[in-house]
Amino acid sequence: MAKLQLVQDPEADALLESNPFALLVGMLLDQQYPMEAAFAGPKKIADRMGGVDAREIAEHDPEAFAALCSATPAVHRFPGSMAKRIQALARLIVERYDGDAAALWTSGDPDGDEVLRRLKALPGFGDQKARIFLALLGKQYGVTPPGWREAAGDYGKAGTYMSIADVTDPGALEKVRSYKKQVKAKAKDQAKTAKG
Repeated sequence: MAKLQLVQDPEADALLESNPFALLVGMLLDQQYPMEAAFAGPKKIADRMGGVDAREIAEHDPEAFAALCSATPAVHRFPGSMAKRIQALARLIVERYDGDAAALWTSGDPDGDEVLRRLKALPGFGDQKARIFLALLGKQYGVTPPGWREAAGDYGKAGTYMSIADVTDPGALEKVRSYKKQVKAKAKDQAKTAKG
């Protein structure tokens, strides 16, 4: 498996590669925030807590965890609300998967559709985020359950630059950014046309 380069920082990327829960947290943080900054969030948490462990985060005092996420540099541009979401995610991973985030895609030998269903059941993971994460698992994390590309939809297609799943180097990051800008511009144009 190639080394992850989602953040373009070797230490932050190494954490994402070795810690499935950190990878999930990075995906959770990937909203209203630059992709690579979102995926750098787990490293900030690890630096402050000594690790990124679902059980430890689930049991952490909510106010103390929010303060930890808000400390400069903050984990996200909305650190307070994201701290709550990270803890909700951690609690669910502890309750359903005994603290093992990788069980989401390994427990019971699930196919792509089942992994997608499990991802969509996570707090903060809608359909699009779940499909992108499934594509990330398949394209870069070595998790390729039967039917994963189909379940991930367009994000699962080979040779695309649509999401964090396709970021393998600085050039790919720029291609994904460019694609996202085009999508936003197109959506804006369509909204203007709809208003007439």
